[in-house]
Amino acid sequence: MAFPLSASIFSPNKLSLNLSSTRKSTSSSFTTHFALPYTPREPASAKHISPEFKCILARKDDGPMELVNGSNYFSNLETWLVLGRKQFERAFAASIIFLQLMSPVPWTGYESGFIPPAEAVLYSPETKIPRTGELALRRAIPANANMKAIQDSLEDISYLLRIPQRKPYGTMEGNVKKSLKIAVDEKESILSSIPAELREKGSVLYASLIDGKDGLKSLLESIKDKDADKVSVGLASTLDTVAQLELLQAPGLQFLLPQQYLNYPRLTGRAVVEFAIEKGDGSTFSPEAAGQPRNIAVIQVVLDGYSAPLTAGNFAKLDKDTSNLVQLLQLTCTQTVMERGARCKILGQDNSSQHDEIVVDGAYDGVKLNCTDQAILSDTAAGKEKGYSVPLEIKPSGQFEPLYKTTLSVQDGELPVLPLSVYGAVVMAHSEVSEEYSSPNQFFLYLYDKRNAGLGGLSFDEGQFSVFGYTTVGRDILSQIKTGDVIRSAKLVEGEDRLVMPKES
Repeated sequence: MAFPLSASIFSPNKLSLNLSSTRKSTSSSFTTHFALPYTPREPASAKHISPEFKCILARKDDGPMELVNGSNYFSNLETWLVLGRKQFERAFAASIIFLQLMSPVPWTGYESGFIPPAEAVLYSPETKIPRTGELALRRAIPANANMKAIQDSLEDISYLLRIPQRKPYGTMEGNVKKSLKIAVDEKESILSSIPAELREKGSVLYASLIDGKDGLKSLLESIKDKDADKVSVGLASTLDTVAQLELLQAPGLQFLLPQQYLNYPRLTGRAVVEFAIEKGDGSTFSPEAAGQPRNIAVIQVVLDGYSAPLTAGNFAKLDKDTSNLVQLLQLTCTQTVMERGARCKILGQDNSSQHDEIVVDGAYDGVKLNCTDQAILSDTAAGKEKGYSVPLEIKPSGQFEPLYKTTLSVQDGELPVLPLSVYGAVVMAHSEVSEEYSSPNQFFLYLYDKRNAGLGGLSFDEGQFSVFGYTTVGRDILSQIKTGDVIRSAKLVEGEDRLVMPKES
């Protein structure tokens, strides 16, 4: 009995096909919508009969229907389907690539290889810029690789603690156990990286890191208790111990300065400068906890010679030579000094000489500060710009030494070890003569605000200035500084032994 078999497909030749076949069998008739041979189940004794396709009614393009031999067409049906599928896959892949190249945001589940470097950096959730001075300074220490592995594992807990509601205490516990294992297994490597004269102090710190009140074992117990506040406090103390050990492992610079800069002052480690600020209008600063209102407030900044030895050295030299870096420094406020994306410039005269000695006494008397919503900027009085005009000095993250006279391209993925995008960053302004140099003595304290930052929370001026330290004590004072306030004194209270002065010719 004959029966119809129909199908329609898309092919490169735009054929519309109607297929018919004749079934030589006594079985009942059937109909299918697939253009494939069909063999119904038959008794074992039945003779197997293959289907025969007699003819095909085919129409090519817009021509008339023709009755042609269908065996050749049907035998190539599978080939047509495969070719059509491959063409579809090629077209689909091409459309995906086109959309990926044109889209400013990476697609979830796809690699970011097609995204320009700037977008890859700014949109990457893995880009963890330090948001506190303590964290930035800790990361800048060139310490033993094992200590850095411990530090990285513990710092990850800080991000895990930010997760609301159900915190991943199991992951935190794994991080601490990993750090503890490294500390125990690599004890010899950790202690041998400390100079012999400091090794006894290092051994005490190492023991505290393992078994101390604020050590790794104690932190592990806090995590098991699932007390987030206790974990946060213990973690801060443990990381402080880690930083102290790392500082012992880095007694000096890990690189050689370029020959042309050997006659500059340089700081070969860390130093601390203390500022005393007095309200100029007779008002007071906010009282400390359970304290009285204060006419004078104290802030401390840590200078990092590991990442900016020349810039920090010049700044420390000013403190050391004058005993009072800034005496009776009047503060004034303006909204025009540092607009979004603008560069900080010296408002007074700039001394183009790179090697003028500073005035030992009273070099900064009466010098004003200009402040904006984003920075507190010193303004040196005309005729008193003394010090060294240090070249722009920025150490890129992941690099062994700083770059000089070169800014970083954040758009290309370059980020500094000491980022500007931290509240209380201590930064040298640009020289008025050339942006390849920093001012001999004009600095500013950066008041980072995420609301005024760009994509990724980065300052618009990130990688453009020489950052050489951070405010670590009295950050709350910065926002209280008003027009007319006075910096009574600034003195180098720690790190004078790490300040290397140039040899007098």
